[in-house]
Amino acid sequence: MNKILLSFSICLVAFSLTAQKPVEWISSTESSQWVTQNGLFTTSSSQISDIIILTDKPKQRIDGFGACFNELGWTSLNSLSVADRESVMKELFAPGVGANFRICRMPVGANDFARDWYSYDETEGDFEMKNFSIANDLQTLVPFIRNAEKYNPDLIIWASPWSPPSWLKWNKHYGCASTGPDIDKRFQNGLTKNNQGYEGADLFIQKDKYFKAYALYFSKFIEAYNGQGIQISAIMPQNEFNSCQIFPSCTWTAGGLAKFIGSYLGPAMEKLKVQIMFGTMERPDISLIDTIMNDPLAGQYIKGIGFQWAGKGAIAAAHKKYPEMELYQSEQECGDGKNDWTYCSYAWSLMKHYLLNGANGYMYWNLALDKDGISRWGWRQNSLISVDKQRKSYMYNFEYYLLKHVSHFVMAGARLLETSGMNDNLLAFVNPDASIVLVVRNEDKSDKKINIKIGNKEIDPLLKADSINTFIIN
Repeated sequence: MNKILLSFSICLVAFSLTAQKPVEWISSTESSQWVTQNGLFTTSSSQISDIIILTDKPKQRIDGFGACFNELGWTSLNSLSVADRESVMKELFAPGVGANFRICRMPVGANDFARDWYSYDETEGDFEMKNFSIANDLQTLVPFIRNAEKYNPDLIIWASPWSPPSWLKWNKHYGCASTGPDIDKRFQNGLTKNNQGYEGADLFIQKDKYFKAYALYFSKFIEAYNGQGIQISAIMPQNEFNSCQIFPSCTWTAGGLAKFIGSYLGPAMEKLKVQIMFGTMERPDISLIDTIMNDPLAGQYIKGIGFQWAGKGAIAAAHKKYPEMELYQSEQECGDGKNDWTYCSYAWSLMKHYLLNGANGYMYWNLALDKDGISRWGWRQNSLISVDKQRKSYMYNFEYYLLKHVSHFVMAGARLLETSGMNDNLLAFVNPDASIVLVVRNEDKSDKKINIKIGNKEIDPLLKADSINTFIIN
C-alpha cells in the first residue's frame, strides 16, 4: 500500500473509533440556496443502510474545479462597481471563501464568447510571427486572470485555441461553417458555403512551414503571458477539433494533430516546460485518442486528455485504457441562457458522470455573462453569475451553488470514494485531512429520509424534496 493510501487508512480507522459528532450539512433547493441545516450527528451504524461509503476503496485523485476566462465574462463583471466585482472574484477564487476555484481554462485568441474575432497575428505570410501581439488581451483576459490570481496566486491556467490565425487555414477565415444570409446580420460571419470545412478533414494547412509557424505562435503566447506574470501550465492544441462551427473553429483529423504535436508543438512546449493535453475531445470515439497515443512521436508528449459535450461518452474507456492519464472535464455543457433549476439538475448528472468515470478536474464554462447570456455569434448560454449592466447588479445562478456544493469542500488531493447500496445519486470524497465529503441529491418531489454508513458510523438525514445536500464528516 502506498504512503497516501496508508495515511488515509490510518486516519479513517481513527475516525471510526471516535464518539458521536455533529455533522456539517448544507442544502440547496430551487427556492432556497446554501442553507445550513443543524441537528445532525453521527451515530453507531445499524445493519441496514441505503448507502455505504467504502472508505477503504479510494479512486482517482481530485485536482480541482474551475471555469473559463472569457472576454465577455470580464466585460460583464467589469461593468459592476469595483467593490461588487471584487466581492465576486473573492467568492470565486479565494481559498476557503466560496467556490475555491483552482484550475481554469482560457482561450488562445478569440473564442465564441470573445468580443469579436481576433488572433495574435493576422498578417498573412508572417511565418516568423514578427507581428505577434497580445494587445487585445491586455484589455480583457490579462486583467481578468490577474484579478483572479490576486485572490489565488496558485491558480492553475491551461489554454486552447478555437481557431489559428485565419491565414494558416485553407479557407482563410476564422470560422469553419457559413452562417448563411438568413440569420440576423449581427451574427453573420461572411464565410461562403464553398469555403466551408467539415468534420474528418484538416482545415489547417498541412505543410511544414505552417506547422512551424503555428508552434512558434504557441511559444510566443506562452512567453507573452509569462511576461505579464501569468504562467500557462498546459496547452490543448484545438478546442473541439471535430466541430465545424460558425464562430472561431478549426477541424483537424487525429492524424493531422498527431503530426503537429509530435514534430512541432511537442518539442516547442517541452522547451518551455509546458505540458500538452490532448483535446478537447467532443466525440465519444476513443480511437481518436488512440491515434495520438499510439503515434511514436506525439504519444510521448501527451500528459492528459480533455473531454466535453459528447466526449463524455469516451472518458470511461479512456480512464480504463490509460489509467495514469490526467483527465479533465474541460467544458461543462452550456445550457440555453435560462439558468433554471431543471438545467442545474442536468448539470449534476454531468458532474456525476465525469467524476465517477475518472475525471481529475471539472471545469464550468462561462464564469459570468450579461443577463441575456448571448454570445457575439448569437448563442444564448448559461453562466455561474448573471450581470445586469443597467442596474449594475448581479446574481449567482443555481449552477454556481451546485458547483460550490462540491468545490468548496473537496480539497486538492482528495480522492473519490466508491459507494454501494440502493441509492447511487451521490458523490463521496475523502480529503487529505481525512474529512469525508458527501454530496447527495434527492430528486423526489417529497422529503426523503436516508441512512448513510461511513465506517462504523452512520447519518440519517431527512433530505428536502428536490434538493442538493453536502455533508462533511470530520
